[in-house]
Amino acid sequence: MDEFELISRFFDRERDVAGVSTGIGDDAAVLTPDSDFEQIQVIDTLVEGVHFPNETNPCDIAYRAVTVNLSDIAAMGGRPRWMMLALTLREASERWVESFAAGLFEAADEFDVALIGGDTTSGPTVVVTVTVTGEVEKGRALLRSGAQAGDAIFVTGTLGDAAAGLSLLQRGEPGGFLVRRFLRPTPRLETGRALLGKANAAIDISDGLVGDINKLLAASGVGGEIDIDKLPLSDELREQFDADEQRHLALTGGDDYELCFTAREESVAAIGGVTQIGTVTESSGLICRTHDEIVEVDDSGYRHFQ
Repeated sequence: MDEFELISRFFDRERDVAGVSTGIGDDAAVLTPDSDFEQIQVIDTLVEGVHFPNETNPCDIAYRAVTVNLSDIAAMGGRPRWMMLALTLREASERWVESFAAGLFEAADEFDVALIGGDTTSGPTVVVTVTVTGEVEKGRALLRSGAQAGDAIFVTGTLGDAAAGLSLLQRGEPGGFLVRRFLRPTPRLETGRALLGKANAAIDISDGLVGDINKLLAASGVGGEIDIDKLPLSDELREQFDADEQRHLALTGGDDYELCFTAREESVAAIGGVTQIGTVTESSGLICRTHDEIVEVDDSGYRHFQ
């Protein structure tokens, strides 16, 4: 297959999509945004051997490539509309591409986002770049910069699962739930929408809880304290890792794609699936405590070019 046959066979689905005047098959897509909304543009690149193990199922690679972008949309309280795909492959294996396309459209259908174009190239390694356009009501997008002293700090879901799953994958051990949490993150789109007008600031947890909270606090010009003993952990994480590993994974492990947000407690009392873990303070920086003792946490996480 050449690139044009690949696109035609696996990625060009003939269907009407709201807001799309011209989709795949022309020089560019032509879109009609809703005039009452502002657009959100996000992009993420996944590189074989860096963001996923080389032997990862292509169906899971594609699903993950979509959902990590949707997590950014969720963190801003938006809803996704359209996406574009840039795919670099060593070879155009029909079996590989068919599996990849199945995972891509599984995520697209599950979260109601349409593929409207992209590019395919050949190269020495698999590289997947997805960009998603979302929308949010004018002036209502959740930002990192709105946290206020006195806010409570919340997280969705459970923490450390994805990093634990990746660790199991790299060791060749069966992971079940934990491995799935790495390969197939769940973007918290419904929670993000529910937080509009209620949360003051939000960020998705992609680079580790401590590192991402520090980004939010710095953007807002405030500080914070979190109680390590309040971090929500899954039963599977508790069963397969010891206490020190659990704490390390929950505090610094990346790829959970949960939401961390700040709000007044009473404002979000009716929102399910969230856990209060700390408080925003007037001072700068983040303090982590356990049993009233301050714990030093390395928040550097994974950074490219280091």
